[in-house]
Amino acid sequence: MARQSKKKPATRQRRKILRPKTRNQEDYMSHIHKSDVTFCSGPAGSGKTSVSVGMACEYLIEKKVDKIIITRPVVESGRGLGHLPGTLVEKINPYLIPILEEMNQYLTKNTVEAYRNKNIIELCPLEYMRGRNFHNCFMILDEAQNATFEQIKMFITRIGKDSKAVINGDLRQSDLGKQQGGLHTCMEKLVDVSGVGVCELDYSDIVRSDIVSKILIRLNKKEDDDEPVKYF
Repeated sequence: MARQSKKKPATRQRRKILRPKTRNQEDYMSHIHKSDVTFCSGPAGSGKTSVSVGMACEYLIEKKVDKIIITRPVVESGRGLGHLPGTLVEKINPYLIPILEEMNQYLTKNTVEAYRNKNIIELCPLEYMRGRNFHNCFMILDEAQNATFEQIKMFITRIGKDSKAVINGDLRQSDLGKQQGGLHTCMEKLVDVSGVGVCELDYSDIVRSDIVSKILIRLNKKEDDDEPVKYF
């Protein structure tokens, strides 16, 4: 009689629980909870994307929203998405890999794939959001330092009833060249508007590696000053 091989039990994917690692991250989460729209600036690795994605996943799990919308401006040698091959989703996918990797930790990879197939998680290029309204959604505009003032304003007007939006970016990493970005202007103008949260993460919030923080502090010093340049 043939010996039957025992099947190994499927490995259950463990979901990451969102917890702030610094005081500023805790304030960031508080702004998101209390505000309809939250702006956040900060250097690479400070958690501005991870926190927003983690909270979006929690809101979806807790059924506080029906859907997650993820978008970002696409800056590709001064050209739009039209010259890139593939469908709309295939065009923007490479730009959103960091966010999807974060989502895989908070929801598990299988869940993210299932939700994307059901359009519960939607990747939408910023340039293609005009004319749409998003109700009961958690919306994330990532890499907003590469969005113009008009693009950010357009994104804000897409926010529908019972929706929450987070707009984040690193004001030091703009790829717009001579064209002026709108993130700094929006943060300055809306800082005291009811329902809008504005916060800043800094080098002390970098959780990737100590060396990343040390390098960024040194590279971003003013020429004639020992203090890092402030964001706003």
